[in-house]
Amino acid sequence: MCIAFLIVPTLLTAQDKEEAFKPTINWNVRAQIWLRYSDLNEGSLINNEPVSNAADITIRRLRIPITAQITPKIYFYSIIGGNNYSFKGQNFPLEVLDLYVEYTFNKAFEAGLGKSGWQGLNRWNIRSNKTLMGLDSPLFTLNTVEKNDDIGRLMGIWFKGQVGKIDYRLAFNRPLIVRNVPTGEVNFANNRPRIKTSTYVKYQFFEHESNKSAYQTGTYLQTKKVFNIGAGFQHQEKAMSDGDAQLASTNFYDMTHFAADSFLNLPLINGDAITAYLGYYDYDFGKDYIRNVGANNPTDGGGIDFNGTGVAFPMIGTGATWYTQFGYAFKQTKVLNQPMIIQPNFAIQHSNWDALEDKMTVYDFTVNFLLNGSQGNKISIGYQHRPIFDAATLQQKDYKGMAVLQYQIAMK
Repeated sequence: MCIAFLIVPTLLTAQDKEEAFKPTINWNVRAQIWLRYSDLNEGSLINNEPVSNAADITIRRLRIPITAQITPKIYFYSIIGGNNYSFKGQNFPLEVLDLYVEYTFNKAFEAGLGKSGWQGLNRWNIRSNKTLMGLDSPLFTLNTVEKNDDIGRLMGIWFKGQVGKIDYRLAFNRPLIVRNVPTGEVNFANNRPRIKTSTYVKYQFFEHESNKSAYQTGTYLQTKKVFNIGAGFQHQEKAMSDGDAQLASTNFYDMTHFAADSFLNLPLINGDAITAYLGYYDYDFGKDYIRNVGANNPTDGGGIDFNGTGVAFPMIGTGATWYTQFGYAFKQTKVLNQPMIIQPNFAIQHSNWDALEDKMTVYDFTVNFLLNGSQGNKISIGYQHRPIFDAATLQQKDYKGMAVLQYQIAMK
């Protein structure tokens, strides 16, 4: 009788809280607009016409996130958008990039289901494009992008949580079916896609980061003191092959990746702030896999060097990579009577791909001008210095560059 007397008021209070809860819906629109000049890889074509350089205006990314806290335990998340709207296409298609629900059992254990960017391996596997420190994200971390995923997103189920200073995620995703048939060289297999298992665990020394979204923050500027170290892996059985999956002579390869990294965001006593990242990546796609990628590529064919067309370079492959970023955000000041934070930064990807004779190193330099200190009203000037590899010797023979002026806008 006494126990009932103690429990009933508690249950009634919980019921009152549930009844008092009102669902919330939030949405906004954000975009990144590029004005760019590119020195193109030799032999590049635009609509079958040879070109050596190009200037263009593109919409690098468009995002319309819509989220809802349906009940205190159920959370809904979606993003509508797309990438790389340019003169090469007459349409501006929007697609559902994310759409999922999550249930919170407690802070230490949450479960989600749907299409999302929840994957493991490293901090930058999926990142917040709104808070990028560099002009563009380190795309090599999206190691299967547009091969057997949709801009890094997959259908799946995941578990996540925070226990003390430990933040974890564990995901089981079903990759997309690959239609193209590998012909001799190792590439993504045209078989039944096996489950992709991945995880990432990080230890948070100072302030804790939110795990509400899969998308990790690129820089907190002066607002947060963060230092994390983390490690993770990805594995998909028979993800790769050197021929048609239907042939008995075809060899299959598992895809297995490991990574370890650290992230620092440190406000300084003088009002400035440092953001730094260092990561090590060990990729195994199978024997000598290599992939040239040109982000938002202005060309549509050609290329006589190993890099291929446009602004592409050997970005992803079997082998090891070191990646680092460093940025310095000066305290807010006035420039032409406009309050702003200025943040110069650089990034270096140094990869030892098995398929190449020389190591591959690409440099990115960026300066951000955040009007009123806001990521939603930001101008960035960036330059990428990429290596060119000879098609016959697989040795580096040159460097070429790409300069971008970006305006980022976010509206609620």
